[in-house]
Amino acid sequence: MPEGMIVKALSGFYYVQVADQLIQCKARGIFKKRGITPLVGDRVKISVTGSVEGVVEEIFPRSVSLIRPPIANVEQAVLVFSAKEPALNRRLLDRMLVLIEKAHIEASIVITKIDLLQEGESLDEQMRLYKGIGYPVYAVSVKSAIGLEEVRRLFHNRISVLAGQSGVGKSSLLNGLYPSLQLKMGEVSQKLGRGRHTTRHVELIAVDANSYIADTPGFSQLDFGDMEPEELDNYFKEIARLSDNCYYRECLHETEHDCAVIETLRQGKVNETRYGHYIEFLKELRELKETRYS
Repeated sequence: MPEGMIVKALSGFYYVQVADQLIQCKARGIFKKRGITPLVGDRVKISVTGSVEGVVEEIFPRSVSLIRPPIANVEQAVLVFSAKEPALNRRLLDRMLVLIEKAHIEASIVITKIDLLQEGESLDEQMRLYKGIGYPVYAVSVKSAIGLEEVRRLFHNRISVLAGQSGVGKSSLLNGLYPSLQLKMGEVSQKLGRGRHTTRHVELIAVDANSYIADTPGFSQLDFGDMEPEELDNYFKEIARLSDNCYYRECLHETEHDCAVIETLRQGKVNETRYGHYIEFLKELRELKETRYS
């Protein structure tokens, strides 16, 4: 039986890419009985019932499975933020990074519109901060064609999710990286009937033979779900590295005695803004937990 990958899910149909052919498939009833829903990104085995129709017979094991967006086997999340218009939103960036760390996906940061920076304005400090934490950071200008080749290599031979707030230039970035994509994105939007009140469906867009980018709102629903307060420090890389040195095993790094994070913060070796976001998110998680169990 042919093997392929689900690149689109729409109205109960799964569109499976098999070599250079797109097969419209239904899923076997056994999946529903087992509580399994095929996802975009799933690698599957199908039986062909017509020239371009078939049935999903088997879903291969997933490396990653996300709920929001509903997609499988994603290898990286590329977070797009702009230098200006809108300004870099550090709080939103840190929130997205928490969710991506929880999903065990690699994250990279792309900062667009650097051509809008005036003389004396710089994002070097912010870029050094996130690079130092362990995240690749790329600065680009589509208008001036700066940094595009490096970012293009980032997507090569991978399944990627693109995420970022409205207005940062995600579409412009993709069209700058892949000029032929502009028509494809327009065609997809038309087929899906997108508009102000329509539901967005996850779809993988092939940008070359083995590279796919999820055409999706990405991590647009930025709630923490069922995350527990005690696990938050795992998703701040620099805090996680220090937490093993805390006196208390369950230290939450607020006011505890002999907290390695607080001591390092006092020494100026932990970024105050990042730590402030950690405390803010921790408070939010406590409130969510109280609501769940009240």
